Amino acid sequence: MNRRLFIKSSAALFPEIASGIGLSDLSNKLISDEPIMKLSKTQFGDDFQWGVSTAAFQTEGAFQDDGKGLSIWDIFSTSPGNIADGSNARVAVDFYHRYQEDLQLINQMHFNNFRFSLSWPRILPEGIGRVNQKGIDYYHRLIDSCLERQIEPWITLYHWDLPQVLEDKGGWTNREIINCFLEYVDVCTKNFGDRVKNWIVLNEPMSFVGLGYFMGIHAPGRKGMRNFLRAAHHAALCQAEGGRVIRANIPDAYIGTTFSCSHIKPVDKKEKNVNAALRMDALLNRFFIEPSLGMGYPTDTLGFLKNIEKHFLPGDEERLKFDFDFIGLQYYFRTITKFSLFPPLLFANEVPANERQANMNTMGFEIFPKGLYKMIKKFSRYPGVKDIIITESGVCLDDNLENLRVADAERIAYFKDSLSYILKARQKGMPVKGFFAWTLMDNFEWAEGYKPRF
Repeated sequence: MNRRLFIKSSAALFPEIASGIGLSDLSNKLISDEPIMKLSKTQFGDDFQWGVSTAAFQTEGAFQDDGKGLSIWDIFSTSPGNIADGSNARVAVDFYHRYQEDLQLINQMHFNNFRFSLSWPRILPEGIGRVNQKGIDYYHRLIDSCLERQIEPWITLYHWDLPQVLEDKGGWTNREIINCFLEYVDVCTKNFGDRVKNWIVLNEPMSFVGLGYFMGIHAPGRKGMRNFLRAAHHAALCQAEGGRVIRANIPDAYIGTTFSCSHIKPVDKKEKNVNAALRMDALLNRFFIEPSLGMGYPTDTLGFLKNIEKHFLPGDEERLKFDFDFIGLQYYFRTITKFSLFPPLLFANEVPANERQANMNTMGFEIFPKGLYKMIKKFSRYPGVKDIIITESGVCLDDNLENLRVADAERIAYFKDSLSYILKARQKGMPVKGFFAWTLMDNFEWAEGYKPRF
């Protein structure tokens, strides 16, 4: 979870899901004219995957233990003014040392899938070349511990912690990043592919490219359209080329990549606002999936994207395509959009949730579970999309303690409503095959620090 491009942008998941849970009064009439009184695991079918998600940088800590190199977030988060509460993730929640007890929590909540990311600089401290065997051994232990507990591991290869040594050479703006990334993918899949079959190439490319290389509010803190277009094209190429390396090394792998998404709606039916919403949708929802499907970048709606072709080399159009087994959708809020002179080129901006008196999370975004259904419906219409997995969804709220327990009615209601919309999507034939709650434990929430609690 993060702040999204151009807009301000622990799962207290309930063990009752294993048997059956009653919907709260906050639930809408979703599946039929009658409200659902019970929601149970069996309604979703035996092929539906239930899990929780984390990310290495946000949870592991141990930022220089056992030979790990520095990442762009190690540098960015310790630079004054970059993190809202002045914190950093040098210790985080110490998952590196405490993973056994954290895996026990997954068992206690009756989940059988765990999505986590590998730390690139923990495995390749210089980004390429020398492999840090202690880093490899750590992930061997983590994977083996998952399997011993009947927890299926789902590995995300890149969740934003680029080795700083590669950023010093241009990072995602340097086309050489493609070769570096493919070497990293090759090392990971050859070491872990005998036991891990579920692989995710990139986590939310629009987020780490837009926030890190255009707005400068995430690591590495670079700004400008030139940086953005270069980094975006290279990330899109890595998304597809990384999938090909996984397929070559693990022929029976289940391969996907994840996209941040937001339900975009114009503030009213005025043409200028409708068109602004279309542009926002093209940027936030269409930008990275359409090249992977062979549709190219959405230049039909965002004319300025034609400049990205300056960074093409012969063959890139074909290289952008990959036949993913699934796509991961990551949803947290909807965005009400209006025409705006700023930012230029996009000419669209958000109408903040507080101005609309909407129900908000602690990051100031609207809590709107129905938007998840809208996103599943939107992405399932793409030709070539096979399975859809909700690889992240959750809500950050201030915790209210009663007798040393979190009084968690609102968060629980969010999950119940979200799952009801997923069930509706499945009943209507949409290929949504799993739900991973964000997150297993509260963590370092990037530029927001530790205040947002999921």
